Amino acid sequence: MPLVQASNILTNFGGTASFTPLIGALIADSFAGRFWTIIGLVSITISAVLPSLRPPPCPTQENCQAASTFQLWILYISLLLTSLGTGGIRPCVVTFAADQFDMDKSSAARSGKWNFFNWYYFSMGIATLTALTVVVYVQDNVGWGWGLGIPTIAMAISIIAFLIGSTLYRKLKPGGSPLIRLAQVIVAAVKKRKEIAPEDPKLLYQNKELDAAISVHGRLVHSDQYKWFDRAAIVTESEATNSNPPSLWRLATVHRVEELKTIIRMLPIWAAGILLVTSSSHQHSFTIQQARTMDRHLSHSFEIPPASLSIFGILTMLSGLVLYERLFVPFAKRFTGNPSGVTCLQRMGIGFTVNILATIVASFVEMKRKAVAANHHLLDDPNAIIPIRVFWLVPQFCLHGIAEVFMSVGHLEFLYDQSPESMRSTAAALYWIATSVGNYIGTLLVSLVHEYTGEKNNWLPDRNLNRGRLEYYYWLVSGIQVVNLVYYIICAWLYTYKPLEEVKEEGGEFHENKISQNGSELARNETA
Repeated sequence: MPLVQASNILTNFGGTASFTPLIGALIADSFAGRFWTIIGLVSITISAVLPSLRPPPCPTQENCQAASTFQLWILYISLLLTSLGTGGIRPCVVTFAADQFDMDKSSAARSGKWNFFNWYYFSMGIATLTALTVVVYVQDNVGWGWGLGIPTIAMAISIIAFLIGSTLYRKLKPGGSPLIRLAQVIVAAVKKRKEIAPEDPKLLYQNKELDAAISVHGRLVHSDQYKWFDRAAIVTESEATNSNPPSLWRLATVHRVEELKTIIRMLPIWAAGILLVTSSSHQHSFTIQQARTMDRHLSHSFEIPPASLSIFGILTMLSGLVLYERLFVPFAKRFTGNPSGVTCLQRMGIGFTVNILATIVASFVEMKRKAVAANHHLLDDPNAIIPIRVFWLVPQFCLHGIAEVFMSVGHLEFLYDQSPESMRSTAAALYWIATSVGNYIGTLLVSLVHEYTGEKNNWLPDRNLNRGRLEYYYWLVSGIQVVNLVYYIICAWLYTYKPLEEVKEEGGEFHENKISQNGSELARNETA
C-alpha cells in the first residue's frame, strides 16, 4: 500500500483495538477476549499464507498492484476480530492482577501496588521485545505465515495457563453496571433540580448496606465540588416516610454521587493523554520508512529489520522501570517525602516533557538523513540505501522509552488509584480509549497534512520519503504537544484528589479513616 494509506490503516487498527476495551470492561470477560484474539490471529495468518488473499510482492515500490476489495475485506475483518479480542483482555488483566494484592491503604501496601504497575509494564515490555526481535526476524526471513502463526500459538497457550490458575485467583464480585449507576445519579439530580440541598452534607442520603458491594475497601465521602449533583441525594419528605426501598432513579447515595464526581474530575487529566497519542501515533510507521533507506548492517551478512528498531525504546523502558524504582524513587523521596517519590500527576508531567524532546530530536535526525541523501545525489531514488547509519534513529526511541516510564505508567496508575473501586476496569478502559481517540485524530491529522501540503512539496509523499518534509510534520506535532503540556499543567494544578473513608475493625473496635489519595496519604483522621 502507499505510505499514508498503510500508516492510516495501522493507526486505525490501533485506535479500534484501543476503543473496544470499553466494551470489554463493561463485560469484564477476559476469557472471551482471548478467544476472539485467537480467531482474528488465525484469520490474518491464513490471509498471509494463501496467495489468493493478498496482492503480489512489490520490491521495487513502483507500479505496485493494489490489493483487491475482497483481499482488503479479509484483512479488515481479521484486524477487527483481533481488536474485539484485545478489548476483552486490556482492561481486565491489569485491574484483575492489581486486585490480587492487599488493597489496604497502608504505606507498605500502597508501595507494593505501585511496584505492581511498574512490573506490569516491565512484563509487557519483555513481550514486546520478544515480538520485535524473534517474531519480526521470522517475518522478514522465514515468512508471514510463521511470523503471524507464532503469536497465534502463544495466545492459545495463554488460555491454558489462564484456566489452570483460575481456581487460585482472588475474584471480586461485580457491583453492577457502572454506567447505569452514573446515569441514575444524573437522572435523580435532574428530577430534583428544584430541590434545595441541606447545608449539612450529613443530611444527604447514605445507605451502607446498599453500597456494600461497591465500597468493599471504603466509601467515598462528600466533597464540595459539583454540588449540583448533590440534589440526587436529597431525601424528600415522601421518601423519608416511605418504608419501601427507594428507587435509585430518584434517590442516590452520597457514595454514588461521589462516584460521578470522581469520574468528572478525572476526565480533564485523562483527556491530556489523547493529544500525546495523536502526536506519536504515526511516528513508528514513518521511522520504519526512514530505516529502510539507511545503512542497517551490523555485519556483512546481517541487517537489523526496520521494525526491530523499536527494541531500543523497549530496552530503555525496561531498564528505566528498574532504575525508576531503585534510584529515582529513593532520590525523589528525600525532597518530597512521598513514599512513591512523586505523585502520579507529576510523573505524567515529566513524561509529557520528555516526549516533546523525542519529537524534536526526530525532526533533526530526518534533516540529517536528507542532507546525506542530497550530498550523494540519492533524493530521487526511493530504494537507494543512504550512507548514514540507522543508529541515528536510536536517540528518539530511547527518549520515547523514557517518556513511557513516566507518562504511560503514571497515567494508568492515576486512573486506577483515583477511580471508584467498582469502576477500575472501566478506568483502565479509559486509558485505552485515550489511545483510541488519539490514534483516530492522528489519522485525521496525517490525512489533512498529506492532502493540503501539495503534490510538489508534500510533507508526507506516498512513495519517496526523500522528497518529503517529514521534519515539518514533526515540528507540527511538537507544537501540539507543547500546547497540550500547558493544558495538562493547568488541569493538574486544579485537580482535587478523591476523599475516601475506610472503615475497618481492629482489636474489636471500629476505626474510621478519612484519606485524601494522591499516591501518598495527605490526611488521616482516626476516630474510635
